Amino acid sequence: MFKKLVLKILILLILLVIIFYIYLWFSSKQKYKVDYGISFSKQHAESLGLNWKENYLAMLDELKPKYLRFSATWDEVEKERGQYDFTEIDWQMNEAKKRGVKVILAIGQKAPRWPECHIPDWAEILEEENYKIELFEYLKTVVERYNLNEALEIWQVENEPFIKFRFGDCENYHQNLVLEEINFVKDLSLEHKIIITDSGELSTWRQATKVGDLFGSTLYRVVMTPGGRYWNYDWLPAGFYKLKAKFWRIDFNNFYISELQAEPWFTNSNPNTTDIFEQEKSMNIERMNKHFDYVERIGVSRAYLWGVEWWYWMKTKINDDRYWEIVKNKINN
Repeated sequence: MFKKLVLKILILLILLVIIFYIYLWFSSKQKYKVDYGISFSKQHAESLGLNWKENYLAMLDELKPKYLRFSATWDEVEKERGQYDFTEIDWQMNEAKKRGVKVILAIGQKAPRWPECHIPDWAEILEEENYKIELFEYLKTVVERYNLNEALEIWQVENEPFIKFRFGDCENYHQNLVLEEINFVKDLSLEHKIIITDSGELSTWRQATKVGDLFGSTLYRVVMTPGGRYWNYDWLPAGFYKLKAKFWRIDFNNFYISELQAEPWFTNSNPNTTDIFEQEKSMNIERMNKHFDYVERIGVSRAYLWGVEWWYWMKTKINDDRYWEIVKNKINN
């Protein structure tokens, strides 16, 4: 009797999983218009051996995005305590402004791209109270400098701040200060919305969807496990993201993909040290087009492409402009 009951429960659970998967699949059939932007990292471009300014200008003038996302990282703008250098951020903001491009400017302890946490060496050794004072002084200085810049559209406070595991060089990340940071920037810049980001695959979004004006999710379809094996999410329908958004009552007009994977996945390597054949295991023309198709089935209003430095590297170092051209056509059509 007990075995029959267990079997019935097991069959019922399997049926429920199948029904749920069918629901996700059917909810993924409709396509939506998506406005595409680009995430850019000066530091990442340099790590690939590129002239970052040439990369940035080529992106603006050839790809012609309407939307950009980049960072004013703490360790770059305040390398020495109390001494700020905004030369490079000023240049990026002004070049965007000349072309009418709208910018998400990321600030805080964490920022897009490795090493994830961008805390100055001098701040790493401060006691909690002094660390907080210096962090908030940096935030205040950046916000006051760019608050009235015509290119600025949105502040991003921290990058995936509520993720439950430590990824990158984040031993001294003070997660307990995040909510105060968000409220602090809100009070300083009433004119601009704040976006909070989270992992699309490795987080529930519970906290991140509650504290900002906008919500941004990452979207990675191919990753590499710590053991060096590729893992893809091709089995997961786009309806999964749509359902999560509905569950947390996210307005789809305020729902962005902050990082849409459009480059290979690298672990302890980079394009200069990795064979092209290996790179194209996790990003190739077919997969890039699949990612465009996938994101257009979620319902998000905007998606920021992740990989402009790699497309430019492929174009200028490998003489392969296929990725560059695909993005150009997608953004401008």
